[in-house]
Amino acid sequence: MPAASLTEQLAQRLQRPVDDAARRRAALLLVDWLGCALAALRYPIASQLRSVVQAQVSGSVVALGAGRRTAADALLLNAALGNVLEMDDVHRGAILHPGPVVIPVALAAAQAEGADAGELLDAIVRGYEATIRVGRALGKAHYRYWHPTSTAGAFGAAAAAASVLRLPAESLADALGNAGSRTGGLWQMRHEPVPTKSLHNAEAARSGWLAAQLALAGMRGPRRILEGEQGLFAATAADAVPELVIAEEADWLIHSTSLKPWPACRHAHPAIDAMLDALAQLDAGEQAQIQHIEVRSYAEALRFCDRAQPQTELEAKFSLQHALASILVHGRPQLAHYTAEACSDAELTPWRQRIQLIEDAACSQRFPAHYGASVRLLLADGRSVQAERIDAWGDPECPMSADDVLTKAMALAHWGGVSAGLAQPLFGQVQALADGGSLDALNSMLARVA
Repeated sequence: MPAASLTEQLAQRLQRPVDDAARRRAALLLVDWLGCALAALRYPIASQLRSVVQAQVSGSVVALGAGRRTAADALLLNAALGNVLEMDDVHRGAILHPGPVVIPVALAAAQAEGADAGELLDAIVRGYEATIRVGRALGKAHYRYWHPTSTAGAFGAAAAAASVLRLPAESLADALGNAGSRTGGLWQMRHEPVPTKSLHNAEAARSGWLAAQLALAGMRGPRRILEGEQGLFAATAADAVPELVIAEEADWLIHSTSLKPWPACRHAHPAIDAMLDALAQLDAGEQAQIQHIEVRSYAEALRFCDRAQPQTELEAKFSLQHALASILVHGRPQLAHYTAEACSDAELTPWRQRIQLIEDAACSQRFPAHYGASVRLLLADGRSVQAERIDAWGDPECPMSADDVLTKAMALAHWGGVSAGLAQPLFGQVQALADGGSLDALNSMLARVA
């Protein structure tokens, strides 16, 4: 008898019971995702997708700001919003963002099926597990051209939906196979001023949802979609590590996910933290003497975030120069520092030119297990100060507290135009889910988002 495929073995692992600690982590990450999604409501992509969704038939799933729609239509909107501000969660080893894809699918499935809070949180945990396991196995070569959040996210979406649908392992393996058969997303959109990255996430979510529905109906899927001779690894991942899909772990991998406190690409975060640490070593007078800034980080951070003169909000979020210049001029990073208007700030332009980016071999070697950076400030009197971060704030080694996450979510909701009178009880209802809170009550509050 042939050995079980990777999707079959993964499906078996996903069947195990979810514990209370993992459910609480899922609820916290739901708060974080919801804050990111609400903030995105102020951007053109939200109104563009909303117009498409509102033209479709109504249904049972809440599409943020667009009423109740079918699950597939709601996912077009909900799964696109969480990544718009680049403040969504991230898994370093997998180099991807599980939340924007997995959470909207889990929520849609729970609403469509009338599930309870526990079933929703279990679906999130299992969706993260599948996404991270597949993502970390894809390797760096895949990341060079492919968008892993979309590639691996389709597997996580299928797992999350299958959890709510209570599919047995055999059917889950079929769903994973069909979701993986047409997954992907190319990084070319990074080179053009387009919001296609968010569309990648929406399509991964919709693909996973459809795959789970088809598996429920009995449709088979390719079981060796990962390791097969014409499978995902062979086609897109020259340095894939297949065994990482099924490696033994001490706990659910949702606990190894990082959160992002700053409104920029995650690759910029360790440099942001190091910059804040370096500045803390100087008084105001000494800070005025800074002449030049050296940033050392890993190769991928420089590849994605070397933009000395960003022109748009998106380019600002992917500019190490802008991130550090903004701190020097304005202080602690805020959402308002990453707008199109901020890009043309006359105070920032000369400072961005004084920031030198250098690849650090040690940082590159540690990546993606650790996203590190060091910052060196050179002063007019010849002195210099330096700070280094192996890990960034929000990583498991330097976690954000529940209060930190709630503060972030409230600020994001405000940025998106959601009143504190709605946001405060909304996030409170999400936090209550881990203690048996009402999913129906949460759904009613979500439906009030305009």
